Amino acid sequence: MVKAQQIIERIEQFAPQDLALDKDPVGLQIGNPNQNITKIMTTLDVRPEVVEEAIQNNVDMIFSHHPLMFRPAKNLDLSNPQNAMYAQIIKHDIVVYSAHTNIDMAPEGMNDWLSECLNLSDVQPFAFELTRGNTPMGIGRKGKLSQSQTLTELSRELKHVFNLQGLRLVASNPEQKVQTVGIIGGDGGKFFLDAVKNEIDVLITGDVYYHTGHDMLSYNLPVIDPGHHIEAIFKGKMAEKLTTWSQENDWHISVTQSQISTDPYQFI
Repeated sequence: MVKAQQIIERIEQFAPQDLALDKDPVGLQIGNPNQNITKIMTTLDVRPEVVEEAIQNNVDMIFSHHPLMFRPAKNLDLSNPQNAMYAQIIKHDIVVYSAHTNIDMAPEGMNDWLSECLNLSDVQPFAFELTRGNTPMGIGRKGKLSQSQTLTELSRELKHVFNLQGLRLVASNPEQKVQTVGIIGGDGGKFFLDAVKNEIDVLITGDVYYHTGHDMLSYNLPVIDPGHHIEAIFKGKMAEKLTTWSQENDWHISVTQSQISTDPYQFI
């Protein structure tokens, strides 16, 4: 039998908490780290429907990319849907653990997975750079497409690769050809000047703010915004790692992925 703490320690070998950006509330969110775990579920977000899915499938640990508690609860009024979800988690003895920007920073983490999806070569970290030992790290990745493409062609490829209904393009000329790509999963617009400094042809990131879009145009940096939900790749990638770690450490746990889409947007 394996305890939640043993699983957490292995996760943190891969993505140490101190890689997370300042004020990012990663780590144990709810539950007892000494609880025995037999079934763990990976998810991008912890939402009420995901918690219900976990309860129905007898899951005793949820591992999410986005933290459950971005903002602390001010009370435990259960008429508040967020508080009611916390109560369900506690009632059913589910441990919740989250790894966010530390997974984004980690080698072989989120932004390497996204780079693989685009078949980028010569992939290197950029933005919020630091070095651990001899390993350079950054919140984003930059690499090269196998051949140059127009922004329109690359946008269509992104829609296909990530099964998107739509995306947003910030560019003066959609037919501009690009080859050096920067990618930051989630909300990476704040790092666009790092993309400029790194002579990146196009930045791919989500949740681009209106006025930031104007600034990007001013710097002649094309940006493709495929949304935040492409980070759902976390579910499958971390399920694979947890399964491997279970086999290596004789944990004898069952690993499952949430089947629920937590993307709040629809294109109509």
